[in-house]
Amino acid sequence: MHSIHHIAIICSDYDRSLSFYRDIIGLTVIREVWRAERQSWKCDLDAGNAQIELFSFPSPPVRTSRPEACGLRHLAFLVDDLDAEVARLEAAGVICEPIRVDPYTDQRFTFFADPDDLPLELYERAA
Repeated sequence: MHSIHHIAIICSDYDRSLSFYRDIIGLTVIREVWRAERQSWKCDLDAGNAQIELFSFPSPPVRTSRPEACGLRHLAFLVDDLDAEVARLEAAGVICEPIRVDPYTDQRFTFFADPDDLPLELYERAA
């Protein structure tokens, strides 16, 4: 294995989630495809060294994500300036948790959520 290629996310409201990941998080659309046979959008977003595949499906089931449910816990984005990113997100109406420090790495991080309450993290790059 070389690296993570992509993370797939199924959203409840495609337009709202696409706007969040593209316009608020700042990911770039690589391609967007309407899959008529599945009544589903698929959008590939550039997330640096990996991609996020954003899917829509008619009436997807709700998935338990908190607290500490079994399965993928969260998706973390590496950032250079945590304070600036938190300020940018909060200016766009995104609520971020208080900044914490990882006791094992001494790096700063915070959590926030996407439109479907998927937990997301900002993790500050080591200086």
